[in-house]
Amino acid sequence: MRGHPLGPSAHTDTFTRDNLPPADLWPELRLEGFAYPDRLNAAVELTDRMVAAGHGDRPALIGNGRMRTYKELTDWTNRIAHALIEDYGVKPGNRVLIRSANNPAMVACWLAATKAGAVVVNTMPMLRAGELAKIIDKAEISHALCDTRLMDELALAAKDSGFLKTVVGFDGTANHDAELDRAALSKPVQLQAVQTGRDDVALLGFTSGTTGEPKATMHFHRDILIIADAYAKEVLDVQPEDVFVGSPPLAFTFGLGGLAVFPLRFGASAALLENASPPNMIEIIQKYRATVCFTAPTAYRVMLRAMEEGADLSSLRAAVSAGETLPGPVYDEWIAKTGKPMLDGIGSTELLHIFLSNRFGDSHPACTGRPLTGYEARVIGPDGAELPRGQTGRLAVRGPVGCRYLNAPEKQRDYVKDGWNLTGDSFWQDEAGYFHFAARTDGIILSAGYNIAGPEVEAALLAHADVLECAVVGAPDAERGQIVEAHVVLRAGCVGDAAMAKALQDHVKSVIAPFKYPRRVVFTAALPKTESGKIQRFRLLEGRS
Repeated sequence: MRGHPLGPSAHTDTFTRDNLPPADLWPELRLEGFAYPDRLNAAVELTDRMVAAGHGDRPALIGNGRMRTYKELTDWTNRIAHALIEDYGVKPGNRVLIRSANNPAMVACWLAATKAGAVVVNTMPMLRAGELAKIIDKAEISHALCDTRLMDELALAAKDSGFLKTVVGFDGTANHDAELDRAALSKPVQLQAVQTGRDDVALLGFTSGTTGEPKATMHFHRDILIIADAYAKEVLDVQPEDVFVGSPPLAFTFGLGGLAVFPLRFGASAALLENASPPNMIEIIQKYRATVCFTAPTAYRVMLRAMEEGADLSSLRAAVSAGETLPGPVYDEWIAKTGKPMLDGIGSTELLHIFLSNRFGDSHPACTGRPLTGYEARVIGPDGAELPRGQTGRLAVRGPVGCRYLNAPEKQRDYVKDGWNLTGDSFWQDEAGYFHFAARTDGIILSAGYNIAGPEVEAALLAHADVLECAVVGAPDAERGQIVEAHVVLRAGCVGDAAMAKALQDHVKSVIAPFKYPRRVVFTAALPKTESGKIQRFRLLEGRS
């Protein structure tokens, strides 16, 4: 199936459907085995439907000192949805931005806005006003829900926005004492959710790409259920007794799937951490006997060291690694110390979640596994033809979900070719059909699970008065996979010492999300360039493995 026809829509604000790619630019969607009714609201399926299935008294979300059952989560989200519709004028199809750390209130706001028929844009608390403004303008955000502890940067972004007129604070702690919480308190727990179509856009996932300019990927209500019914069901075999923990932000589709959609789809529980440092995750795994963990190899390395000091992680039945390539030694050491598998996988914001993965009983070191049921993958050359086994090329994927950029036909043409989604990763396939990661192909720096666009960091550095020129590269790092390394030419009279390096790092943290800052600053008299003046970034990495 390519492009249209689309099913019925409940959106009175038709912005997202109006800005879908043209039909001939859609990837081929292979929907066999993923049948859903014409009218579908993903948030109802993850809450009200779970109560109807008998899970009402089971724990759904744990966090900030409280546990909410499925009945409590359903009532909570229905009240908030009433408030959004009746008090704040949210109309079906309006884009609603949510700004919060990982906590139950963020999940509740996402579910409530989805029940109200809105198109949700989840954002990380680390984003600064300039970054938020780009998202607001791109998606024409009309409403924002913000943890009151994080209001400052959003208020700055909203100040000059021609689109964002309504900003409502919610309490991300367990106190429920903020404007949205008070508005919801008097509302009924019964709600007739908006009868969205399965092909209505429910979620916009933003990806920075190589330029630092945000691209919005468009995901339907059915897509949210597909990633659970594919990966979580097939690979993880999620049961109601499972307890999920992890580090990825809910603002990432990887985190939203692994820490909200997957557990809630099958009546399981999620324990959420605002600060998901490895020590905090170890503590919560032990406290709640967590069974499924989602994090990057960087964190698993720390967990391995903690186990040597007596930490009990024996409750984990599945350690899912994604966000960066899983080194073979980490895989081997995890198996040796736990006797349980580590499941490496790869996904993308464009395809919403994992599409290649290892399985229980079929996992191997330095191997990303095979496509999920319903997906196909191949390794292709520059001409688009499939390469022989053993040769490295670009990974192409197709399945029941696929790339749909919001109002970006040129980017769409780059990502979708002949019905296939062309990822930013180079892979090779062995004779047995397993896929192995080789390298990134799109210029993204992948550091501890975060995607960082080098040009965006360069722009932040160049905004500092003492920087004349700079070039940012991803330098190999044993702990983080890669780190952001900035090569900087200072203006005359400035000294390239440790104090200057720290000043530049602090400056970058103040301008863009702090995780993007250069962990290493190299001062140089000149940058390598071509005769035409183009910086040769590859030469900055020469001589390294």
